[in-house]
Amino acid sequence: MTNNNDSNFLNTQKPKTFPFSLTLVFIIFFTILNIGNTESIIPILGFHGIIDTKASTLRSYKGEMNYPREDLEKLLEYLILNDYWFLSTQDLYSFFLKKSQKISAEHRNKKTIMISFDDGYKTVHTNLLPVLYKLENKYRRRVKVVLFINPGSLARKNSVNSVHLGCQELREGFKKGFYDIQSHGMNHKNLTNLPRHQLVNELLQARTELRKCTQDLDIEQTVASHFAYPYGAYTKQVKYYVSKYYLSSYLYNDQILNYGCLKDYHEIPRLMVNRQKSSKQLIEMAKGLHPINNKEKC
Repeated sequence: MTNNNDSNFLNTQKPKTFPFSLTLVFIIFFTILNIGNTESIIPILGFHGIIDTKASTLRSYKGEMNYPREDLEKLLEYLILNDYWFLSTQDLYSFFLKKSQKISAEHRNKKTIMISFDDGYKTVHTNLLPVLYKLENKYRRRVKVVLFINPGSLARKNSVNSVHLGCQELREGFKKGFYDIQSHGMNHKNLTNLPRHQLVNELLQARTELRKCTQDLDIEQTVASHFAYPYGAYTKQVKYYVSKYYLSSYLYNDQILNYGCLKDYHEIPRLMVNRQKSSKQLIEMAKGLHPINNKEKC
């Protein structure tokens, strides 16, 4: 027989702590999930020409893809002061995509970014390189930038009228450790319009010419190991042949890289940069605050 005290004890309900515990579990889970998503975000900024607005003529100032030197310098200075790691294409490939190499203690837990320039405009050398020298002297930090080059457009030696830089200028920036030189196709042709033999020629000739330019400086042949699609255009066939000759390939689609979700090393997204974007906006992009659409989510 059960006495009244036992009955009261059995009928007394314990405090309902389960819902609170469940809520706490969900909070912890989504916090970890968000941290993971943030850590796997790497902004890759895609520039073209760089202009000095104080010295440029009206003719050279035209063009939405020419970015002001003053704004770029503000961005680079911010990135240096906030201890960003300026990735090369091989850094991204080895440390984050393939994960074939371990990140050194020096770079571990650093924020990451890649700064790229397409088409090999001379203004990258005349207006950007002095800024890179200046920042290195001031902060003792070297900024690495990626140049996606069309060797068919390289200026000839002693040329003064070309809007593109030449082999000697590439060599200078590469030797000093500022330039990561990669391929953009031989002649900046839309690869989707080419028959197979011309497509292969565009890919192989570009690699050959870029490596010829830097062969004595590039023992490990890191030059022209990676590729950016001209006009950002590709098809399944284009990607197939690019993948035969290059380790990875870059788009120009105004999307941010979440390498934790990336399934194809030949579809690496880049953020588009033009004169309409201020240095403040680029800093927000560098922080990984660029809006991520549904296609970019895992």
